[in-house]
Amino acid sequence: MSPAERPMSPHLQVYRWQLTSVMSILHRATGIALSVGTILLVWWLGAASDGPEPYAAVQHFLGSWIGLLLLFGWSVSLYYHLCNGIRHLVWDTGYALELNRVYTGGWAVLGATAALTVVSWVVGLAHWAH
Repeated sequence: MSPAERPMSPHLQVYRWQLTSVMSILHRATGIALSVGTILLVWWLGAASDGPEPYAAVQHFLGSWIGLLLLFGWSVSLYYHLCNGIRHLVWDTGYALELNRVYTGGWAVLGATAALTVVSWVVGLAHWAH
């Protein structure tokens, strides 16, 4: 095999995706998403302090399909990062490090993320409708 034909990272071709590795990558990705979402929050707060017209413009954007999609993604990221961070804190105490408990905790994080996101959006939309 010539050097040009050799894979640059051979381990990536044979690597099997696992719940633990995906969750680790998602934890980092949601941290980045939260940083980007914070810019949206600062924009909203700045518009609120600038007066009714700028605030209305931001509210209009946030009420659009892309704004709602961004807000939904931000809320999923927030809850995932929170729940997975709590799981890491538990690990830091030396608990739940056995493989079966690591997987159970991972599924619990995903379930809690989904439940918290759905509850937040149902309550938020119900409040907004009134």
